Amino acid sequence: MDSRRVLTFRAVAHQRSFSRAARELSLSQPSVSNQVASLEREIGARLLDRQPGGLTLTREGQILLEHADAIAERFQLANEQLAAAAHGQRTRLRIGAFPTALAGLVPSAIALLRERYPDTKVSVDEGGEDLPARVRSGELHLALGFQDSAQPRHPSPGLERRDLLQEHFMVALAPDHRLAQRPQVRLADLSEDDWTAASTDGLIVRACQAAGFTPNLVSITHDQLAIRALITRGLAVTLAPQLLADAFKDLTLRPIAGNSPTRDVYALLPPGARHPLVAPTLDALHATAAELHRPTEP
Repeated sequence: MDSRRVLTFRAVAHQRSFSRAARELSLSQPSVSNQVASLEREIGARLLDRQPGGLTLTREGQILLEHADAIAERFQLANEQLAAAAHGQRTRLRIGAFPTALAGLVPSAIALLRERYPDTKVSVDEGGEDLPARVRSGELHLALGFQDSAQPRHPSPGLERRDLLQEHFMVALAPDHRLAQRPQVRLADLSEDDWTAASTDGLIVRACQAAGFTPNLVSITHDQLAIRALITRGLAVTLAPQLLADAFKDLTLRPIAGNSPTRDVYALLPPGARHPLVAPTLDALHATAAELHRPTEP
């Protein structure tokens, strides 16, 4: 297949319009139509249904669009990597990470990296579900993600996953909470408390439901300062991952009695030529993770 025609088809498929795709590609509409028609003849299948209400993808079109998106991502990644090589950008690293990793893992790893490479400049961006796509496009050199260990392993097509640690969660309480003096806390004993969590269906809620109750959520937020304020004032309790042990040291953190929920923290790496600082950064992340993974004393 002609890659130029495939990418032209991709533009039409996303725009659902020959004219809009032509404007995006700076081509004439007849040129775009001819390229798509030639591609359909080449593969022997219709890719688009042209209807009065607009264009829709056929089954063959849906299959090809998935591959066309992957091709476009690799072209973009190649452009990014070639531009970086041409301009000698060997000391600037771009990392993406979820908020908890930015608080408890990334800063220490960067500090270790700079001990070995003092001229290193690191840009750090917060992200979530968008991080894999940003690594695939070359916007980020690597990214840190996580998943509930009890859930099926997340696929990240086209990327390499390197596991860093499996972290346990602890109960986070106000220092004067009625259970603060216990060496361990059963989740069921917090069934009447108000809770704060990042979502209504995430790991914290699932852990509570496994313990026999649905938590009364009075706050849904990722903001660590807000979470700390709620807990410090006795307005809520939550489960805190080990990565936040230092950030939450003014709270009372207690191990969970019984089965503790865990999550896997990992790095995602792009295909192709990687930034020369990716390997030492992974070494620094592994070293930091090993230090953070030490058991937390009550």
